[in-house]
Amino acid sequence: MGDTERIVQQMSEKGLRITDQRRTLVKLFADASGYLLPKDVYDHMQRTYPGLSFDTVYRNLRVLLDLGIIEQIVFEEGVKFKLHCDESHHHHHMICLHCEKTLPIRSCPMPEMDVPGGFQIVKHRFEVYGYCSDCRDAAEHAAAEENGRP
Repeated sequence: MGDTERIVQQMSEKGLRITDQRRTLVKLFADASGYLLPKDVYDHMQRTYPGLSFDTVYRNLRVLLDLGIIEQIVFEEGVKFKLHCDESHHHHHMICLHCEKTLPIRSCPMPEMDVPGGFQIVKHRFEVYGYCSDCRDAAEHAAAEENGRP
């Protein structure tokens, strides 16, 4: 069973009505290698469903987010969405600012955190942004060439 069908099955099991639009939306995320801006999703959906409103697309993004099908991350250019990763346990992410490769961080800093004032934490997110080794090596190589070094 492919990713799209597996996700559609999950959605159906959670009681969500499966429409052609939602199936197209899921396929977009299943086929995407990185994060998508809501506008990218809207533009893609508009090609298949002209007249579809941005509100409808965004509502469906929120439904998929609430069901745990997709996840959202805040980048400098805004909120982006991607298919939820396959990690089944609690974890966080390291995200490359250039290629958007996402790697899991399997340890969580929260258990060691001294929570002041009796604050009750109900959920949290933790992302580390930087450059993966491929992008860092490419940038260092480009900088060396720019400075006349091989």
